[in-house]
Amino acid sequence: MEQGNINWVLAIACLLAGVGIGALGYHLLNGGARTAQKLRQRLAERDRELSELRTGLGEHFERAEGLLDALLANGQSLQQEMHDSAVRFGSSKPRKPDFQQADETSDDVNAPRDYADGNRGTLSEDFGLKSKGDEAPAQPPRY
Repeated sequence: MEQGNINWVLAIACLLAGVGIGALGYHLLNGGARTAQKLRQRLAERDRELSELRTGLGEHFERAEGLLDALLANGQSLQQEMHDSAVRFGSSKPRKPDFQQADETSDDVNAPRDYADGNRGTLSEDFGLKSKGDEAPAQPPRY
């Protein structure tokens, strides 16, 4: 081979090697960009799902409010019907339960304790410890 041909072959080989190294570098360095693109796409999907859930939640509350209004109206009409029936049959007004009396009896209830009367209980500082008169070595309590 002549020297001119060797220069051309060497130039083409260097060019191909440079293109290969550049493609390899682009592939290695662009992997993070590809991952970031996937993350952006997942974030957009989650945002869309969240907005759909918010609209569904708003519709749910509107439907629940309508049902509650209907329930209240039915309760009032039932109460009116009971009152009219009581008046028609000559009985007195239906009496309502007295909740004040039930509240007065709940004042004498004590808070729950972890021990019975006369004992110190498991939350005391000396629980499980023996007095100084006992000569046996102190052992931790067994559960």
